[in-house]
Amino acid sequence: MKRRVTIGILCLVALSAALASAFPRGDDFSAVVKTVEQFYHVKHQSIPLLARAGIKTATTAARIRGGDARRLAEAGSVKFAYFEDQDFNPRGQLINFKNSVDQILADWSPFLQTTASAEHEVTYIYLRDAGPHFNVLVIVIDARDASVVQVNLAPKVLARLLQDPENMGKAIVDDAAKDQPE
Repeated sequence: MKRRVTIGILCLVALSAALASAFPRGDDFSAVVKTVEQFYHVKHQSIPLLARAGIKTATTAARIRGGDARRLAEAGSVKFAYFEDQDFNPRGQLINFKNSVDQILADWSPFLQTTASAEHEVTYIYLRDAGPHFNVLVIVIDARDASVVQVNLAPKVLARLLQDPENMGKAIVDDAAKDQPE
């Protein structure tokens, strides 16, 4: 009996190690993007290498310029996935999508959810404390397009965005998408 228990524990340890390597901790952004792709049967567009270099240049310029343009430039890192001209009809299963995302983002705090039935648009915002910064993950899905954005924000930048929580997700997505290729 003791041998079976030991073998069972070893199997569980091996399985958990395999799962941990298959789903690295901290890559919640990629897991959410994959969930959007699987749930809606769509594929995100990649940002070309030159566009990514342009984003770094634009971020530096925004830091120098200051003002509102500096908001995301102060963020440090931005991850952005976009989906264009695809079908995002949840076919009545939106709650299943939300539950899947909630499971992935279990160590995040859900901050805001908006749903506009007429436009088939949903916005989810999640927050996570990341030491001196906060991680903010925004998911915006409408009938034909979607975006998933993760940014690291300084507390003062987050406080400014929290002054208008209804438009917080839109502001983050718009700022992150400004320098994306057309």
